[in-house]
Formats: sequence, C-alpha cells, structure tokens
Amino acid sequence: MLRAMEQQRRVPQRAARLPGAAGPAPAQEPAPSPDPAAIAGTSAGLPVTDEVDDLVAGWRAERPDLNVEPLQVLSRISRLARHLDRARRAAFAAHGLESWEFDVLSALRRQGAPYQLSPGALLRATLVTSGTMTNRIDRLADAGLVSRQPDLQDKRGVLVALTARGLAAVDAALADLLSSERQLLTGLDAGQQRELAALLRVLLVPFDARQQAAAD
Repeated sequence: MLRAMEQQRRVPQRAARLPGAAGPAPAQEPAPSPDPAAIAGTSAGLPVTDEVDDLVAGWRAERPDLNVEPLQVLSRISRLARHLDRARRAAFAAHGLESWEFDVLSALRRQGAPYQLSPGALLRATLVTSGTMTNRIDRLADAGLVSRQPDLQDKRGVLVALTARGLAAVDAALADLLSSERQLLTGLDAGQQRELAALLRVLLVPFDARQQAAAD
C-alpha cells in the first residue's frame, strides 16, 4: 500500500519533465541584455575598454563636478595622432626623408607637372614662417630634391620645383605611408571610415576658416 502511494507521487513529477507533458513550464529568468560596448569589443577581437576609458573614469571619480566628456573624443584623437606620427616617421625615414621634407615635397607634387610653387605658396601650404621655409628650401636644394627656377611671370621672383630625385622620393614615401595608414584603420570598415572622416571634417572646418582669415 505504501509502495503504491509512493509511485503515484512520482508519476506526475516524471510527467512534468517529459516533452509535451501537460501543465505550466517551469519559470525561467530572462537573460540579461548584452552590453553594446562588450559586443563591439569582442566581435572585433579587441579589449572592451581602452586607456582613455580608464582616464575618464579616474577624472570622474576625482572631479565629479566637471563634465569630462570632451576627453572621450579628443584624448583618443591625441593618442591616435601619436601613432600616426610614428607611422609617418617610419615611412619617410625608409626613403631618407624627414617629416618636414615630405611636407614640402608633397605640396609640390600635388600641383602636378611641372611640380613647382612660389616660396609664398609653400608657406601657406606648410604653415611655417618665411625664415623657416627659406632654410628648408636651401636644405632640400642641397640634397638635390628641389631646384630654384626663375618665375617667367615675375622677373624678380623664383619658383621651387621638384627634381626627378625629389619626385621619386616623395612618390615612394607616399606609397609606404598609405600602407601604414591602412593598417591603422583596419578596425573600421569603409562605411565607418567615411563616417569618421565626415565627423572629423565638422571639427576641422572652423579651424581652417580662422586660419584662412588670419592669412588674408
């Protein structure tokens, strides 16, 4: 008698575990919502946070009275600029150039043949003083990368022109630089790169406008 009663108690418990058995299913707790930052980090194979996150968290703890949100953007731009500067220096050094030399040579190269500009135009393109530009032109000319040519439209003026050696050097350095820069952007797809470029343009336009106004 006792054995039969015990079996009757066990049968409903087994039935509740069978697929399709009648009765309410056991209650389950909802899964927690995934953290978007964690998804972004793990899907890219990267840490969820970076050093700027730690920096911002530290300032928020120490100075809760301040809005530290600008650090989220500008500290990252500053750190990326340092990585880019190292990449630029390495690409230029491989072709015997310094950063300032590439700046001058590339300003001439972008003009198209015959790759020449007045010293004043080079000043505006590279954002240096007149004395600095004169010194740089002298050094580039001594290295055989540029030459001074008479300005046919201004008998008192001269034009700075790329030599064949300068043209070859700037073209090779540019190819290496672009390869390095593509590596820096591998974490972003083409659409994200265009979006980031558009946002950065919004930040830069006012600075460019003020700079142009000051030059005029």
